[in-house]
Amino acid sequence: MGASTGPASDRARRLQRRTLLRAGLSALAVAPALSACRTRTHDYGTLRIPAPDHPVRWGLSKRYPVIDSGLKPKAGSTLRIYNYADYLSPRVMKDFEAQWGVSIHLSTFNDADEALTKIASESLGFDLYFPSYDSVGKLIQADFLRPLNPDYLPNTANLWHSLRDPWYDRGSRYTIPYTIYSTGIGWRSDLIDGDPSTLANPYDAFWDTQYRDNMAILDDWHTAMAMVLQRNGIDDINTTSSKDLALVRAQLLDLRRTMNPQVTIRMYTDMPAGQYGLAQFWSGDAINMPYYLPKNVDPGVLNFWFPPDGKGEVDNDLCVCLGQGSNPVAAHFFMNAILDDKIAGQNFGYTGYQPPLKQFTPSTLVDQGYLPENLSTAVVQQGDFKKGFPLLELPVTADGEYHQIWQEFKSGG
Repeated sequence: MGASTGPASDRARRLQRRTLLRAGLSALAVAPALSACRTRTHDYGTLRIPAPDHPVRWGLSKRYPVIDSGLKPKAGSTLRIYNYADYLSPRVMKDFEAQWGVSIHLSTFNDADEALTKIASESLGFDLYFPSYDSVGKLIQADFLRPLNPDYLPNTANLWHSLRDPWYDRGSRYTIPYTIYSTGIGWRSDLIDGDPSTLANPYDAFWDTQYRDNMAILDDWHTAMAMVLQRNGIDDINTTSSKDLALVRAQLLDLRRTMNPQVTIRMYTDMPAGQYGLAQFWSGDAINMPYYLPKNVDPGVLNFWFPPDGKGEVDNDLCVCLGQGSNPVAAHFFMNAILDDKIAGQNFGYTGYQPPLKQFTPSTLVDQGYLPENLSTAVVQQGDFKKGFPLLELPVTADGEYHQIWQEFKSGG
């Protein structure tokens, strides 16, 4: 790992992955088996929704057994990976093919809706899939995942301790963590007056009329609405309170009326290009910003704020082994490979999103050229998961209320 493998080497092909991931989670009704689970969630309460204060240890699959230990990938076989475009390093895949004599067939999708529909068809034989934890419960309860054999995953020792036994999958029976990210505020000090991080409430900057027509928020319903909740001191960013949602609605409509924000997911290119000076940001995209700056602009003008007390939005994505695949041994070997320090560094250099491994700290990432020191606040740290707030799956009724408010906001109120 080093500067030559950092984000700069691959900056041109990262597009919209995080929003695509989130956007599809609300549209699972097209996947019949998953839709059935979701209906049970609201109407019958039988779908288990994991949360930090409600950790879940899933039972073993009734359809797919744990594979035996001591096996090797079969040379000449094919490992079928299903993932977002540009969310896995081609070099990592090629190296794996060369090491094990396995061909990797990568299929991509545009959003989670499409992905889960195809997974539910069980006709395409995918071995690996990369979901967020707010959909993994549906996949497990629909019995689409194969439980993991930890004998094949010694590199889990490289993971942060806090993610070795995560609340969404106690015992890590079905998942390994893949990437992590936080959500905060980004700005260019040469394009706005003032420093949002010095405000008593930095989220108020999005309603400060001096930034009208010069700001943007994420085109992601739950992330944007979580920001409004946090602005008002409501730490439950998955609230189902009608009072809270009414407050979110009122302030979003006020934001639309008074600030005329751009609603987009292209902050990592738009802000370096100078289209606006203030925006809500995912940390992975903040890390990418320097590589899109014009050469005559000092990267020191870029800033990222995340609550210094750690009480902000923090999430992670996962990798799971699908039961429908025919190559579970190679799938386990590949999962172990992406937890290797060196390989994870190569992958980070391509995707721009940080793996939750012990070696990736703000100082090491700055020293190794992944980001300038002024953006080191975009590096997610283990302690952030202890204090931060995850976006969780919502009950159906609340999900509908959130979407109704978001659509009203996007349509102009």
